[in-house]
Amino acid sequence: MRATQFRWTPATGWSTSTDADRDAQWLLVFGNPDALRDPAWREALPQAFPRAIISGCSTAGEIAGTQVVDEGLTCTAVHFERTRLQAHATLVHDAAGSFHAGEILGEHLRSEDLVHVVVFSDGLRVNGSDLVRGLTAVLGPEVGVTGGLSADGDQFRETLVLLGARCEPGLVVAVGLGGPSLRVGCGSLGGWDPFGPERLITRSDRNVLHELDGRSALALYETYLGDHAADLPASALRFPLSVRANQKERPVVRTVLAVDPAAGTMTFAGDVPQGAYAQLMRANFDRLVDGAAGAARTSVVPLAGSAPPLALLISCVGRRLVLQQRVEEEVEAVRDVFGPASVLAGFYSYGEISPFTPSARCELHNQTMTVTTFHEH
Repeated sequence: MRATQFRWTPATGWSTSTDADRDAQWLLVFGNPDALRDPAWREALPQAFPRAIISGCSTAGEIAGTQVVDEGLTCTAVHFERTRLQAHATLVHDAAGSFHAGEILGEHLRSEDLVHVVVFSDGLRVNGSDLVRGLTAVLGPEVGVTGGLSADGDQFRETLVLLGARCEPGLVVAVGLGGPSLRVGCGSLGGWDPFGPERLITRSDRNVLHELDGRSALALYETYLGDHAADLPASALRFPLSVRANQKERPVVRTVLAVDPAAGTMTFAGDVPQGAYAQLMRANFDRLVDGAAGAARTSVVPLAGSAPPLALLISCVGRRLVLQQRVEEEVEAVRDVFGPASVLAGFYSYGEISPFTPSARCELHNQTMTVTTFHEH
């Protein structure tokens, strides 16, 4: 197994020749929405990689090695020796169709030798929690699932997902990888500190939050944000919500996608169930970086500690907004765990799909660094 990475920008074209590995079976393409819409790059890729499944999405920044970049596209060509790949896409018009979208993808990919599924989903129309539940209901616990929700910087206007010639909003793409030689590891950690009282979610509808402790959730958020409330929903990325269904379950973090001032509601990337408990969180710079390293260490456990030829890194736009000029420190922390031989590819997202550890249940997360590692033996 091997991976080759290169860049494209409107001004300079391809950073290297795109004929580096014509037999590559998978091409990961991440970029800003304007770059993905540009027809100039599309003709070259199918010609240069005639066997490849071309998949990816728009982002809030691309991860290329230890760099975080915004202009153009980052492309990673992956060549497997003994792994079978297939892909399928389905269109989602609104959040209500998310569970069914997961079922559709699972049915198309299900097979005896399926090991892992990587998902790239629209970041604004989809309820990520329902999407994951639909997928795992069909695939079962034996098949790993990781991936992320596409992004549009901090604009929250329109995100794009790519499969072959299709590149459009509302799309959900799943790539299935199968075969007895494939080993996949994953890990997901945050690094945010809770503050303030824990509050009861007294009114919600799946991923739409109405009330905390009987008060308008939006009004509460605006109180904490102060002058930054005018910049909602982007400013809420600095104060995600920790949600736990009960004392026994590990809390998940939820981030805001949209607000409705007239209704006083906030829409999150995943479920905020009524009757659960929620607590505001804020950044701890050192713990954010430590969380990225911890996710990397967890992800190589199924590989018996081997350095992976490819690692897919999906981190949250909220982490980038908080880390700012220090954002590459979390990517460098992953590099320190894997060493120089691993190719690091990925993006900043509106939501991350992964178990906390390889043996845990797959969930939608926000504000985490999620690492998926690939290795053939």
